[in-house]
Amino acid sequence: MTDSSLPPLGRDSLTDDLRWRGLIQDSTSLDELRALLDGGPTAYYVGFDPTAPSLHVGHLMQVVTARRLQLAGHRPLLLVGGATGQIGDPKESAERTLNPPEVVAGWVARIRDQLAPFVTYEGENAARLVNNLDWTGEMSVVEFLRDVGKHFPVNKMLAREVVRARLETGISFTEFSYQLLQANDFFELHRRYDCRLQFGGSDQWGNITAGVDYIRRRGAGAVQAFTTPLVTKSDGTKFGKTEGGAIWLDPELTSPYAFYQFWLNADDRDVSRYLRYFSFRSREELEALEKETAERPAARAAQRALAEELTTLVHGEREMAQVVAASQALFGRGSLEELAPATLRAALAEAGLVGVDELPDVAGLLRDSGLVASLKEARRVIGEGGAYVNNTRVTATDATLGPDDLLHGRYLVLRRGKKSFAGVELRA
Repeated sequence: MTDSSLPPLGRDSLTDDLRWRGLIQDSTSLDELRALLDGGPTAYYVGFDPTAPSLHVGHLMQVVTARRLQLAGHRPLLLVGGATGQIGDPKESAERTLNPPEVVAGWVARIRDQLAPFVTYEGENAARLVNNLDWTGEMSVVEFLRDVGKHFPVNKMLAREVVRARLETGISFTEFSYQLLQANDFFELHRRYDCRLQFGGSDQWGNITAGVDYIRRRGAGAVQAFTTPLVTKSDGTKFGKTEGGAIWLDPELTSPYAFYQFWLNADDRDVSRYLRYFSFRSREELEALEKETAERPAARAAQRALAEELTTLVHGEREMAQVVAASQALFGRGSLEELAPATLRAALAEAGLVGVDELPDVAGLLRDSGLVASLKEARRVIGEGGAYVNNTRVTATDATLGPDDLLHGRYLVLRRGKKSFAGVELRA
């Protein structure tokens, strides 16, 4: 079902709020979905396959939507695919590389821990983490073919767009069968926990509706499903990617500072849409931010609101405070000495961090860091009063530095003027 066929939006319904935010792209039945979500607590599930050691911002749509539904009173079942992660959903380009079971098991544990802060495991609608290996791993091949496979017409499976795209180049029976495994997950969660709703990204619509149909064929009753849109960027680049690669939720893979900067740098054309998708602010607050962005885009109020809210959600208030402090201190509006070493290094790495074995003079550092093109230009900038080391203006063109000038014994912050800065790290 597409938005062009939907009834007018209301203001009090959870379903209408999801639609206003643009979070429902497809649904099995909007009227039945509305009745389910507005008719009292229900169990719902969303799945995450462990294909890497961490979730990334591409998964954030599903994570925050799960949180949104729990805040409305519903019960989350967060599935981490210990079984499906060993198989892999078919890609249009080529067969997936199968990861060793022990590697997948390690990623399952990491992702389960990563999902934990987004929901609550207490109260009447407490969340539950589940692993599909618990029921798939104990099923024999004969049981799978008799109890699951018999309910799936091959002609329907061949009609899937991703399968059609692979028919000429080839697709293994392993990936072809992925849809059956995911459909059986919905059935098992319905049977075990009375799960009546599944949602996921729009690229999962075929798998999701296969589960809805499978539950009906097994005579287990009616269930509902919807998909969220794939997040895109207006400039045509892939959402969640930077020059350094994917933006991960794991702070060891993407620092909280880099995570904050990703959202802070959101395009004006995208930020209002991102706020609706990811923010838990009210409709009125978001509309006010949209208006402010349209009237005063240079202030970047919407980007700051989005970056602060999501960094706090993913990394916590303490890390968020360090990120803001670093952003201010790097431009001379706070104390560099009070920044934690990891936060300082992450911020300098984003700006450009050059490693040195010994400390040349300030002019040499300005050149080596890329803030100026030559020693001659460096000396001119220093002479004009535009060079700073650790937020202190340097006035002597032949100024040198020593160990006491290093932050945390190894870092320097160089700045040219008000806005251009870079970092120096003394290698051990």
